[in-house]
Amino acid sequence: MISDEQLDQYRLNGTLLRVVRDADRTNDVRGYVVAWDDTTVLIRKRTRNVVKLDRGYLYQPYEEPRAELWPVQEDKP
Repeated sequence: MISDEQLDQYRLNGTLLRVVRDADRTNDVRGYVVAWDDTTVLIRKRTRNVVKLDRGYLYQPYEEPRAELWPVQEDKP
């Protein structure tokens, strides 16, 4: 789970984040930290929509390479 200090640093710096929710890249959320509580984080997307996400997801700066948390399965013929 991401710490309050890290979330506050991302909010103050205006860091664009990538929230990795599962192995599928299309399910990632990009946005800025707006607020948080003990279990959730409010992320403002570039479209100005706000999304409430679990704190258990991986939060990383968007400019960093995407972390692969799940093993990649190779297609076998």
